[in-house]
Amino acid sequence: MNKKLKVILSGGGTGGHIFPAIAIADEIRRRFPDTEFLFIGANGKMEMEKVPQAGYKIEGIDIAGINRGNILSNLGLPFKILKSLSKSKRIIKGFAPDFAVGTGGFASGPALYEASKLGIPIFIQEQNAHAGVTNKILSKKAKAVFTAYPKVEGFPAEKIKFLGNPIRENIISGMQETAQAKEKMGLSKDKLTILSVGGSLGSRTLNNAWKSHLNEVIEKDYQLIWQTGKLDYKDIVEETKNSDSRNIQILEFIKDMELAYSAADIIVSRAGAIAISELGVAKKPVLLVPFPFAAEDHQTKNAMNLVEKNAARMVKDSEVQDKFWNTLEEICSSEKVRSEMSQNMEYFAKPNAAKEIVDEIFKTVKSTM
Repeated sequence: MNKKLKVILSGGGTGGHIFPAIAIADEIRRRFPDTEFLFIGANGKMEMEKVPQAGYKIEGIDIAGINRGNILSNLGLPFKILKSLSKSKRIIKGFAPDFAVGTGGFASGPALYEASKLGIPIFIQEQNAHAGVTNKILSKKAKAVFTAYPKVEGFPAEKIKFLGNPIRENIISGMQETAQAKEKMGLSKDKLTILSVGGSLGSRTLNNAWKSHLNEVIEKDYQLIWQTGKLDYKDIVEETKNSDSRNIQILEFIKDMELAYSAADIIVSRAGAIAISELGVAKKPVLLVPFPFAAEDHQTKNAMNLVEKNAARMVKDSEVQDKFWNTLEEICSSEKVRSEMSQNMEYFAKPNAAKEIVDEIFKTVKSTM
């Protein structure tokens, strides 16, 4: 490449939008270390903290979504949109990028819209099985749309590239043999082990399900790695202190996620986009309980893609009380079922997502460099 590369990235609001953008930037920087990067984020959102922590510069714009809980608070939204469009245009003209990548979230709308108006090639990375509103609008101008599922409603079919979600490198490289991982976690290598993960704050639905069925776990002599999250951890430790919990590890947070994935024979999880992409790489049978209040119920749509391939089972949040244990036990009690689900999960394993996304970007833009 004859000139120094300049790249705009925008995405935020949640880790599911931020970390794929950082992973794409990391891959570009690995190939071209002198690349100049600039992120555009929403002021007051977590990207303004996470992106600098990853070593990248970020500019903030004043943008927010519609507040459905307080209609009056939306009166200033048109002004915010116009202001954010104006600032995005100023930032992009001043920076003069070779291309821009958007990973969803409020800020990526104005940033990529203005980039496309200025004739800069734009690319979209959508993490979920259902297109987000921002990405749906931007896809009309995008050179390509990178997805984690083969079909995503709302995108032009000819622009979709099913390459997966970029995930943490340690998940890709750190997976190890199950028996070895169990021993490292202080578990018996001969006992069936269930990992339950509900995100950093935890899932009260999953926590209540385990509290209801702790006796069954003990009676079946299963091992349980139970990540409770921050909100319920102390209460759960107190409530279970008199149980026969030799086979149960109650953890507020799991730092070494690849070790926990490796130790599990079965995983119980919510159905967030990045979680599912990590589960694909782990290739373990999964019971998914989608978070019902995710935007446009996208977690249920994510989960259904796996269910349709017999890579996972799903229980709706509202049906956990009636169906959780029986559905889980169908997986636990059959080695054949577990083996089939693991094999089918390989379809969703995309460990080279960041590399392949960057390959596709450079295929498109190299002629202009």
